[in-house]
Amino acid sequence: MADNKTKPTKVSVAGFINALTDPAKRADAKALVKLMQSAAGEKPKMWGPSIIGFGSHHYKYESGREGDMPLIGFSPRKAAHVLYGMNASSDSKAPLAKLGKCTTGKGCLYIKKLADVDQEVLGIIASKAVAATRARSPN
Repeated sequence: MADNKTKPTKVSVAGFINALTDPAKRADAKALVKLMQSAAGEKPKMWGPSIIGFGSHHYKYESGREGDMPLIGFSPRKAAHVLYGMNASSDSKAPLAKLGKCTTGKGCLYIKKLADVDQEVLGIIASKAVAATRARSPN
């Protein structure tokens, strides 16, 4: 079975963010760090080359694949900020409807600009996701 490539690294989160060439992406990334750090109660760490994660939890799928991943995290991609773990709570549908301009995938939330969404609602969604994940897989 292939090894999980997304692991915590020693790369500086501040260095990674400061290297972002788009000033708007850089500002959004700094704001997302504050929001997610508050929601998770954990300091940010780089996971792989481009994901900023908060906390960690162990997962194991029915297939037998298992590993560790951040409770929540994000990556400032070119097209949009990809927020990971934000759909972990089953009761996130109501706040998600109030969030603003975003799209969702199976386990991700995509936001082009942080100004497009209600950051207070995003904080609620992040807190609910962290609580749900911790309840499912306590470390």
